[in-house]
Amino acid sequence: MKRLIFMVMAVMVMAAPVANAQNIDRDAEIAKLKKADATLQDAKKAAKSATWINHGKVYYEAANLPTADLYTGADYEQTYVNIGDPESKKDGVVLAGEKYTEMVYPWFKLYVTNGKIAAWSQTMTIKNEDLAAVALASYTKAAEMDPKAISRLKDPIKKLEDYYSKAGNAFTMTGEYIQAAYNYTMAYKVQEHPAYEGDKKADYLYYAGYFYVADGANNPESYDKAIENLNKAIEAGFVDEKGDIYYYLFMSYYNNANESVKMANMDKCKKLLMDGLAKFPNNDNIIEGLINVYTAGAGDPKELIDVVDGALKRDPKNKGLWYGRGRIFYSLKDYDQSIESFKKVVELDPKDAQSLYYVGYFYVLKADGLNNEFNQRDYKSNEEFKADQAKITAVYKEAIPYLEKSYEANPKNLSTLEVLKSLTFRLREEDGIQAKFDKYNKLFNEAKK
Repeated sequence: MKRLIFMVMAVMVMAAPVANAQNIDRDAEIAKLKKADATLQDAKKAAKSATWINHGKVYYEAANLPTADLYTGADYEQTYVNIGDPESKKDGVVLAGEKYTEMVYPWFKLYVTNGKIAAWSQTMTIKNEDLAAVALASYTKAAEMDPKAISRLKDPIKKLEDYYSKAGNAFTMTGEYIQAAYNYTMAYKVQEHPAYEGDKKADYLYYAGYFYVADGANNPESYDKAIENLNKAIEAGFVDEKGDIYYYLFMSYYNNANESVKMANMDKCKKLLMDGLAKFPNNDNIIEGLINVYTAGAGDPKELIDVVDGALKRDPKNKGLWYGRGRIFYSLKDYDQSIESFKKVVELDPKDAQSLYYVGYFYVLKADGLNNEFNQRDYKSNEEFKADQAKITAVYKEAIPYLEKSYEANPKNLSTLEVLKSLTFRLREEDGIQAKFDKYNKLFNEAKK
């Protein structure tokens, strides 16, 4: 008889997954929400904080129900006991550059690697709105109505924070960064409820801000959300280990689509980055940000040279710093130092078409400057005249191989072709240059068509 009981229990355990979370009765859950909403329409019931607490709990449970058994890093085999067999399974699914086994369930897609749950993507909800946000609003109302209710809200508020944090982590892993940012923002908002215990996790704001910055190139309005979250994180005393929060906040201001707003923010960016640099003097991102600010006219670029050179001593292979150094010296019209800097970029990345172009273009600017001096000089001997003319021609010729390599790396750049055409026309009487002019003149005319 005992053996039969054990066998029945084993069958029940094996059958439990099929009858659990993935057989949610959506209609029944919606009916619960409607019933909870109805209590708020009753003036007598709505006057009680307990009604609002219960309303919040019903909405939280509806929000959490589809993914209640899911946790990043959990063993899939243990979770399987609660969620049962997937409807389908596919190996080698790539998310955010990583490969996973995708398991499709009625309410979500689960992503597993090495037997562990890495992430999930919820495909269906009880109701198409942020039910957890409704729960938070109800809990807030309850606390406002009766401060004594706060003690009863500590556990519900903690669960709500965990819900948003868990969702933010899942969206991060699946590469759905805007959803991740929203959920991290809400996780911090939950912490602002008077019933929340413990220290606030301002890193939620940092993560949200970071993801909004990343989305800004596609959706400029995301920069405003990034500014809000990152400023709030700094005000809360949060600074990441490397100090990149200052750089991300700068990027949010600097990349504003409205040029007048962008320029108006330059002084703010300068102060922000200087504050960051004082705390994190080795942060090359902050230095690169300062290069952008100074070369945009918010200060004397000479002030930055020692800072950049010091950073390059620490990290001589930092392409971004060499690029920025070249920009600083270009703004100072020191073409020799600018050329030297962009040559370092090319040394690190031989196919960087932009930097190859700059090396060639700055040789042209340098030669143009020498040519202006040449035209203003009063020569007393033909030999001196020819010697200086030869020096200028030699500088112009230095530009050609870099411009040619830039064109090879990016044949669609019409500006490179135009400079090559003009330069080779100027030097067409030099050995082998006429053929180059014929080539680039033809390519330029074809490209214009």
